[in-house]
Amino acid sequence: MTNEVNLNNTYTEIEAESMVVRFSGDSGDGMQLTGMQFTDTAAFLGNDLSTFPDYPSEIRAPIGTVAGVSGFQVHFGSKEIYTPGDEFDVMVAMNAAALKVDLPRLKKGGVIIANISGFDKKNLGLAKYPETADPLEDLTLDNYILHKVDITKNTKECLAGTGLGTKEIERSKNMFVLGLLFWTFEKPLDHTIKFIEEKFAKKPEIADANIKTLKAGWNYGENTEIFNIRFKVTAAKQPSGVYRNITGNHATAIGLIAASDKSGLPLFLGSYPITPATDILHELSKYKANGVKTFQAEDEIAGVCSAIGASYTGQLAITTTSGPGLALKTEAIGLATMLEIPLVIVNVQRGGPSTGLPTKTEQADLLMAMHGRHGEAPLAVLAATSPSDCFSMAYEACRIAVEHMTPVILLTDGYIANGSEPWRFPIEDDLKPISVEFLGKPNGENGEILPYKRNEKLVRPWIKPGTKGLEHRIGGLEKQDITGNVSYDPLNHETMVHLRAEKINKIADYIPELKPDTGNDKAKLLVLGWGSTYGAIKTAVREAIAEGYDVANAHLRYINPFPKNLGELLKGYDKVLIPEMNSGQLLQLIRAKYLIDATGFSKVQGMPFTTTEMKAKIVELLNQ
Repeated sequence: MTNEVNLNNTYTEIEAESMVVRFSGDSGDGMQLTGMQFTDTAAFLGNDLSTFPDYPSEIRAPIGTVAGVSGFQVHFGSKEIYTPGDEFDVMVAMNAAALKVDLPRLKKGGVIIANISGFDKKNLGLAKYPETADPLEDLTLDNYILHKVDITKNTKECLAGTGLGTKEIERSKNMFVLGLLFWTFEKPLDHTIKFIEEKFAKKPEIADANIKTLKAGWNYGENTEIFNIRFKVTAAKQPSGVYRNITGNHATAIGLIAASDKSGLPLFLGSYPITPATDILHELSKYKANGVKTFQAEDEIAGVCSAIGASYTGQLAITTTSGPGLALKTEAIGLATMLEIPLVIVNVQRGGPSTGLPTKTEQADLLMAMHGRHGEAPLAVLAATSPSDCFSMAYEACRIAVEHMTPVILLTDGYIANGSEPWRFPIEDDLKPISVEFLGKPNGENGEILPYKRNEKLVRPWIKPGTKGLEHRIGGLEKQDITGNVSYDPLNHETMVHLRAEKINKIADYIPELKPDTGNDKAKLLVLGWGSTYGAIKTAVREAIAEGYDVANAHLRYINPFPKNLGELLKGYDKVLIPEMNSGQLLQLIRAKYLIDATGFSKVQGMPFTTTEMKAKIVELLNQ
């Protein structure tokens, strides 16, 4: 950081390469919206960034309690950003519970903006502080820069005389916070003002109140002497192109639309709402005018079965869910496997089992994706690494499903589904083509229809129902090889089991080989990851290499089948470390297939890995 005293004002400007800001308060304090608006502005101004929304599962959790704290974390900077950050530089605490939850992760010397109204005797009691404790007045916060602001009172004074009720005024206090943070980080209000005007176009009185409060927060920072520090974070140097800030769920939705457009197939989504996957349904429902069909089914089974029906009729069929929903869909996914028709199942993982931790993140559905069906029912499994990568992998899941006539499970999780980062709009010509071919005439030598006759990929033809001369039987009973007739023959069943498995294995011929993401293809240690652990692994490995450690990392996006060269790549390293937000599921798969003594590193806390944790484990292994 560099410090510079501004001679025209009574504040010091600190230029920083990156900063981490945490917005924290009750579920009703609007911290998610505040964080997203701050993030959108940072992205609009060219900062690279990564976010982490962190909120309870209850719609309105107990007010003032530790269990009810809702947080939003954003790490933004002028350099490449891969994680939302381990510790905060600046924290907004709307009440005592928010301070209690998040203070342990605030850097020493960090800035606290505390809403005085949330630290009265009642709030201190709800947060379970000792009866005589008052963190704003005792020595608890001596190692930090504390700004005590009565945000609630200032908001009420700002909106006095507007005719708004107490509830409407209370809801505006997050805009005061946002204005104050925009002043602190020298960011303009224009982007948020436009958002407010559009959001409340039919309620101008609400729009005016929010804009007025936003400006009041800015003016408070500008005219109050206690705010004597401002931070400047310049734009990041990124490849040229058109960018937008995007969450993983929105990126998934756009990737599905792109695949529909590129393949020429109409897009159908059959889904049942479930946290944290519901946003994909919401987003796709906006594209009705573009021919996208969305069906909110009565349950998970109806959602996947409607998608199977859509696929049978020749549409690009999708179903979205999270862990408990995937469990309910398994019988129908087995049917799609037997039918050998395209189907994309997006599973946005969350903490489990059962209802578990609906708003917290986990990677514990990998083995269910690989094996969670009765009988031998192999299918393709992919995993996205980041919010923006959800676009690429959703598109790739569609390509593989259509070109290889198979169900595909795409694994994301709550961390990247709700998190956001800048995304550069892809150029259409850079997207892989998606080859679609429907059988239009009989394919037998004697003019008969052979629905399970396979090509060089072991892929059977896609036949639209109603095509003249191509009538054939379909269903969940075992098929006779080539003819597709119902067959109970033992040897035929074994043949079909092997054919379905080999068809999935052949996908490896049509996906890229795995390369180290950071470091060399031979080193003392390889950190092998999958899914949303990418950011923490990459950052930790970069830091370790900078300190002289011989380490590399590679990240799997294709899990079934694995890349063809994975076994050979693993042999180039003395040790392999596999970090996962589960109890070691990829670890089991790697050990079983390649017979290497990989080391697992598990975290099952509903929270993503930090860079510090990851780096400490790397150093520990290398120093053994």
